[in-house]
Amino acid sequence: MLSSRTNNEGASANPFAGWQGTGLIAATYIYFLIFAQFGFLQRLGELGFQGEALKPVLGLMALGGIIASLLTPRLQIVKCPRCRLQGGQLGCVVAAFLARMELNFAAACAVSLLIGLSLGLLTVTLVTYLPRWIGRRHALLKIGLGTGLGYFVCNMPVLFTATPQQIALVSAVVTLLAVPLAFANVEDAELVQPAKSEISFGWVLLFFTTLIWFDSAAFYIIQNSEVLKAGTWSGDVSLYRNALIHLTAALGAVLLLMRRRLTFTLGLALLLLASACFLLSSAGTIQISAVLYPVGVSLYSVALVAYPSFLSPAKSVAQRAREAGWLYSIAGWVGSAMGIGMAQNLHTVPWQFIAGAAGLASLPLLMQTGRGVRIQIVAVIGVLSIAGILYHVSSGHAAPAVAQTAIERGHQIYINEGCINCHSQYLRAESYDTEYWGAPSDVAAVRREQPPLIGNRRQGPDLTNVGLRRSQQWLRIHFLDPRKVSYESPMPQYKYLFRDGRGEDLIAYLDSLQSMGAAEERKAMRDNWKPAAEEHHSQDEGRLLFAKHCATCHDAGGQARWYSGFKRLPPDLSAMRLLHLNLNGPEPQLRLDLARIIKFGVVGTDMPGHEYLTDGEVLSLGEFVFVEKLRARMGQLPR
Repeated sequence: MLSSRTNNEGASANPFAGWQGTGLIAATYIYFLIFAQFGFLQRLGELGFQGEALKPVLGLMALGGIIASLLTPRLQIVKCPRCRLQGGQLGCVVAAFLARMELNFAAACAVSLLIGLSLGLLTVTLVTYLPRWIGRRHALLKIGLGTGLGYFVCNMPVLFTATPQQIALVSAVVTLLAVPLAFANVEDAELVQPAKSEISFGWVLLFFTTLIWFDSAAFYIIQNSEVLKAGTWSGDVSLYRNALIHLTAALGAVLLLMRRRLTFTLGLALLLLASACFLLSSAGTIQISAVLYPVGVSLYSVALVAYPSFLSPAKSVAQRAREAGWLYSIAGWVGSAMGIGMAQNLHTVPWQFIAGAAGLASLPLLMQTGRGVRIQIVAVIGVLSIAGILYHVSSGHAAPAVAQTAIERGHQIYINEGCINCHSQYLRAESYDTEYWGAPSDVAAVRREQPPLIGNRRQGPDLTNVGLRRSQQWLRIHFLDPRKVSYESPMPQYKYLFRDGRGEDLIAYLDSLQSMGAAEERKAMRDNWKPAAEEHHSQDEGRLLFAKHCATCHDAGGQARWYSGFKRLPPDLSAMRLLHLNLNGPEPQLRLDLARIIKFGVVGTDMPGHEYLTDGEVLSLGEFVFVEKLRARMGQLPR
């Protein structure tokens, strides 16, 4: 045991020892930042999870992170720190690969939960036993370098602008490559001496919770505002700038933690993030916010790793582990959820919250300074608060720039382009509306809309639940060339809307249109629907209908034209294997399933329904597809 300890101390004297710890930190940050916080959310959007459907999926990730963070210090089954760390890494890898697949709601929830559980296990284990892999020599510098490199890589344009599936792949590969780094120990974690207590753990927890709250709110606000994205991280130049700011600020955090200690570093980070959130209220100050935000984030991110590893006054590894568990569960997962929730509901960070958080966080600073310094701090805070409030009020920025989300802009474009002249958003009771588009509209809810968009005439279909019935890709094709997906449609082309981004905003608005409970009602309608058996149908009529309504996507020419936008490439109907159909079942059931797909489409894909076709036309189209496109290649089906 003595020789082992001596060897460890000798290894720590090597200035190059601990590189594996830097690599572990960088890989963990890359996975968390670019995939768990960013790419996975985009992937869920690709799969059709938006609005209310998104909340339970992301909620399970937070729940998994909280559970794993709190239970990891008490985990007795696997006592080996390396095994725990590598178990968390492999869980992250599996989750990233699964996210690349086509996921239904249950599968998406399972993957999200796995991400949270794996990250909770990984992060708490890493910071608790980080001295094993990073050593004591220049530990803060190695932590700062690992954190800075993580942010630097995530802001590289080639990765930041990649597709969600590419992001998942890169994150999985980086995490997998970091797994062997845990095999090499620099020294025993028990050898790290407890730091001198600067502030209590309660204040540390409050600081980090507030910081992550600000960070999450600001990130969500910027990411969901085209105006703010354009001024912060749109374009290669902005991304390279952010990458360098993050790396520089992370190294600067090392100097602050060594010379000014923890309280000053966290207080400065809070001041910078609070200022960045406040400045998001005005388009004229976005550029200033774009600099303050990454600096503040990098300062607290380095401290978030360094505190439980080296700066905590905890006297044992077990106590350090418990503090890390509470820190990452409350500050990390709960603080992040609160920040995103605030941004989703308010579209801004209220100045009252900013002022209150800044005042609360300044208390530890005041308690550690003399009377004269306290008066100076209070005076500076007071002057800045009064100046900020006066600026906020005089500028007339009661509603910040971020309030204009893509959906809100699309709503205005819908009005400006006069869509109400041909489309309604009102389903009438006791009419064919309920057969085509869903349950009758709530009159009181329609009247509360600003403005009500009941519509002037209905020359096109009602759009009350269009987000449920049509995918974003279908809507995009329809705007670019309506008659490609709606035979003989009188709707004009709207290609010009896509020259400046208005087309995508309009699609975002239409995709958001879905009344409460409409998805369940439509599923029940589909499952209970049967075509009238006495309806006349013929294979020849089906051939004509296929050419009008189906060839755009299911023939090779249509697939090639729209290939890049499909969630899943529409199948060749002559193939032996088709999703959503049991080709080995009895023929009557197969025909019925095919008719239901034609009538109602397939939820979560680009396959639309054809509600306006009569039962006879649905049967004719099904007869043509079944006989000429399926049976010809499949041979005799079992009866």
